[in-house]
Amino acid sequence: MPGGKPAGVRCVQLAADLRCILFGRPERPAVCTSLKPSIRMCGRSAEEAMRILAALEAATRPRGSDLSTGDA
Repeated sequence: MPGGKPAGVRCVQLAADLRCILFGRPERPAVCTSLKPSIRMCGRSAEEAMRILAALEAATRPRGSDLSTGDA
């Protein structure tokens, strides 16, 4: 996503089955490549993974960003 993916916004590179369309390709963003899946990060279900990822996004959100305006 140009300029990065705002917190709380679904990545445009996710397929309907939630798999990354860019997985293994050189254009995959470095931040995505650096993520290493684990039970701690992904949970045991898609719903748990989304809750964990939402919490990670909130915890790492830059100061002064405002999700209500789309500025992240």
